Amino acid sequence: MKYIFIFAALMLTGCEDRYRYYCQNPDNFHAAQCQKPKCLFTQQCPEYLVAPILEKQINATNQPAQPAPEASPNR
Repeated sequence: MKYIFIFAALMLTGCEDRYRYYCQNPDNFHAAQCQKPKCLFTQQCPEYLVAPILEKQINATNQPAQPAPEASPNR
């Protein structure tokens, strides 16, 4: 039982906030490489990397698809 506690304590000491991309960290939003037009080339603009903002953009542009016209069969 004590080994489980020691193992859990050791695993939790390695926890820290990490971001996959530099511009994904809110502390770096103001950095030059995270500002347009520079971030457009690398596709690392904060609005592309932060999920809640991206979800709002997707929902705003997502419209129901129009049904495709049926093609007449060639006989």
